[in-house]
Amino acid sequence: MESKTQPVVAEAIETTSGSLILVVEGESISIPWERCSDRLAHASQDDRSRAVLSPSGYGVHWPLLDEDLAVGPLLKSIS
Repeated sequence: MESKTQPVVAEAIETTSGSLILVVEGESISIPWERCSDRLAHASQDDRSRAVLSPSGYGVHWPLLDEDLAVGPLLKSIS
């Protein structure tokens, strides 16, 4: 029997000086930059603040840094 799980989808994102905030199922989840990636941990706040949530809600893209991260693995990085 095949198991089907729902993919994790972000409804919105926000950036702060210390973290990426994902809004998932109405709940805000803060992920420190160090848990996101080395590239983001060492990037400027201006570069980090230009994050774009994918239209599907499955990923986050930073155009100036050429960095893409999937929402599901980001959430697993903090559990």
